[in-house]
Amino acid sequence: MEKVFFILVASFFGFLSVLLGAFAAHFLKQKLSSQMFDIFEVAVRYQIYHTFALFIVAIFSKIFPNIDIQFAGWSFIFGIIIFSGSLYSLSLTGIKFFGAITPIGGVCFLIGWGILFWKFFSK
Repeated sequence: MEKVFFILVASFFGFLSVLLGAFAAHFLKQKLSSQMFDIFEVAVRYQIYHTFALFIVAIFSKIFPNIDIQFAGWSFIFGIIIFSGSLYSLSLTGIKFFGAITPIGGVCFLIGWGILFWKFFSK
């Protein structure tokens, strides 16, 4: 069930990445300062990168059922929510607090990639 869950979540995040990227390009570019627009773009970019990572987790879970990498998938999900979510919030509101929690999402990304490396390296 979790394999399907990761595909569903990745599909949703992929859809959202394209939607937010288009929204930024066609609406926010004129509304935000160039610095805030760049921050928004970083959020979209990292969201789409880690959407692909979620697909990798789902596919590898199917190909290698004896290697438990679900925690990596959850790390990517929390990373997208915290990292990209905080950058979206920062760029749209200018509230600096959101930038302070962004590194927590980055750590989630690192944990996810580290788990993938460790699980396959140790086998």
